[in-house]
Amino acid sequence: MRLALERHRDSQGATAATGIEVEITWPAPGVLALTYVVSGDIAALALPPAAPAARTDELWRHTCLEAFVGEGGEAGYYEFNLAPSGQWAAYRFHGYRQDMEVAGGAGDPRIHSASTPDRHTLTATLTLAGLPGLSPDAAWRLALSAVIEQIDGQKSYWALAHPSGRADFHHADGFSQFLTPAERA
Repeated sequence: MRLALERHRDSQGATAATGIEVEITWPAPGVLALTYVVSGDIAALALPPAAPAARTDELWRHTCLEAFVGEGGEAGYYEFNLAPSGQWAAYRFHGYRQDMEVAGGAGDPRIHSASTPDRHTLTATLTLAGLPGLSPDAAWRLALSAVIEQIDGQKSYWALAHPSGRADFHHADGFSQFLTPAERA
């Protein structure tokens, strides 16, 4: 399944990225693979250099590709931050921005990034099987988003859907894609 992200209306000054698409696949039960393709003037983007794959906080402050996954009808969800450097973070929330904790059971994602002059591709493989609050027999809700920083410091904010007002990737309106157990098999 391929989905296009939309630029938030407050991102007009940051024009180096012209589009973002995400390909979703399930290479095995409970394993989510995401391929983000950022199109535009890639040389104008602030892409962090490769670093050792490690859990790192506050990745969202710079170029970061994100996925939010929760069980349909439940308030809780997981947030995954994926940086072009190979660094990552995973958090669990028990409600909208509530009771944030490190998602220890998520395992280390595999991240690979590559660039050409007009495309940056980041592929991440996330193991979701066994995470509390994500039943394999339930529908899951998904939100995909991105923070794209330019070398001039301007940022653009992208998501499948944006709530009214400022960009807020945690907002329930952003969880616009639902995945049934059959789709994830």
